[in-house]
Amino acid sequence: MAPHLGSGPRGFRHGRRFWRLGVPPRARRNRRATQTVTPAPLNLAPLELAGRLDRLRPLIDQASCSALLVTNLTNIRYLTGFTGSAGVLWVEEKEAWLITDGRYRSQAAAEVAATDTQSEITSDGGKEKLTELAKNQTTIGLEANNVTWADQQNYVNWFAPTAVTPTSGLVEELRSIKDPGEIDRIENAGHLADQALAAVTGLITPGTTEKEIAQTLEKEMMVRGADGTAFTTLVASGPNSARPHAQPTDRQLEEGDLVICDFGAQIDGYRSDMTRSFRVGGTGQGPKADLLQAVLQAQQAGLNAVANGVPLKDIDAACRNSLQKSGLGDAFIHGTGHGVGLDIHEAPAVSSRSTDNLRTGQVITVEPGAYLEELGGVRWEDTLVVTDTGHRALTKAPKTL
Repeated sequence: MAPHLGSGPRGFRHGRRFWRLGVPPRARRNRRATQTVTPAPLNLAPLELAGRLDRLRPLIDQASCSALLVTNLTNIRYLTGFTGSAGVLWVEEKEAWLITDGRYRSQAAAEVAATDTQSEITSDGGKEKLTELAKNQTTIGLEANNVTWADQQNYVNWFAPTAVTPTSGLVEELRSIKDPGEIDRIENAGHLADQALAAVTGLITPGTTEKEIAQTLEKEMMVRGADGTAFTTLVASGPNSARPHAQPTDRQLEEGDLVICDFGAQIDGYRSDMTRSFRVGGTGQGPKADLLQAVLQAQQAGLNAVANGVPLKDIDAACRNSLQKSGLGDAFIHGTGHGVGLDIHEAPAVSSRSTDNLRTGQVITVEPGAYLEELGGVRWEDTLVVTDTGHRALTKAPKTL
């Protein structure tokens, strides 16, 4: 993210009284202990794996390619269900081949069975099989954002005289529209994060360290059934909260600190993303209370704009204009949001530079923030799915002031 721009809190309206954020002053320290939790069984909707390769093939043709070599492991998982840590996927008009090594002999065959993908176990990095497959092709597409210069040179040599060309975003375009099974996993991940935060708010009190809060959030998500965290949990307090991606430290919270908690859970590879902001001891009154309120109003302005067909840049503009009216335009120093799914940051980007429109089934975040060195920072973020008439929140922890 860009460095802090150093804007002061011009235009704040002081003296407004707010309800507290639900964090009691000097919450009892015995709230640190994690209660015994039995994870509820998850009855997840099935993923629609079958048909994804067929939806990709017209995009390969539109890119003037006769075959595509998929090297991004997340894209391979999306297209075939394969969860291994090594492999490439060859997709052509009527066939698809997953090429991996002997560690995944039985796993590969089982995981890709639903997609009519054939698996090949090799010990040469796929050279022999790929060279064979390339013989009948005219142009082979490579994922330009995932292939190193060294790999590109290898493929040129392996596939010669067949032409090799870069492609960008073919699979990512498909991934941006989620099926019901994907949305179900993201929503369940969001629910676990909501529960974890509810169990941890009592720690947001003087004397607790940022690391203690972050570690407890992660533990609470795991004991409730998460497969892992969506990303490294961020907890930043006081002056650290003025840095948007500050890592948790041993700094102890102090009365009146602003605190940002940015975290998410992961279920079956799919992730949630949520940020909540607090003031230690309660919202109170004054500049910090105004900052909490101003950023929350900006997020609501962005959420109100979300619907199928709306330009992505309009969501960013709604948040940015709201903060501008509060005198905080220069304190908003990052984009407004991003897609969420198998990756924590994926298409579409929600920023002033976005050129696409929102589409039903996309899952995005809306996360305006304002960061002032003299006060600290505030960010509010939710993950939501775009619908024909608006959106539905997939993270639901309270934001009441």
